[in-house]
Amino acid sequence: MNATLQIAKRPPGEPPPSEDGEQVIVMRRRTRERLNSCGLANIADEAVLIVSELVTNAIVHSGGQRITVTLSRREEFLRIDVRDGVPSDHALTQSPSDFDEHGRGLVLVKLIAEEQRGAWGVEDGGATTWCELSAVAR
Repeated sequence: MNATLQIAKRPPGEPPPSEDGEQVIVMRRRTRERLNSCGLANIADEAVLIVSELVTNAIVHSGGQRITVTLSRREEFLRIDVRDGVPSDHALTQSPSDFDEHGRGLVLVKLIAEEQRGAWGVEDGGATTWCELSAVAR
């Protein structure tokens, strides 16, 4: 699967419009459909959550207007790439306190990747965030 979505241009710090949030819902649905259709239903829940977190992160923090989501099978792994095309450090994990309302998305991605015998990281100076999950049933 390779899907590109357009998001609204907005000034830094301004919250994204609801239409951009609806794009996350569409990407979650398309991810689940694709994984179910190619025999990877066993990791669909985890992959959908990761796509949701990475796309939301790109929408909220990148400042870009175009996000590409790519799902690919690489040997025993499902690879998820979310590219916003804007080099930055927004894709670095933080250590949120118990009182923070935001900042847990990438921590969650890291935990899921580790639990699924995979990994995650950034490429292109932060313009692409990726995650790999083991596609082998346990």
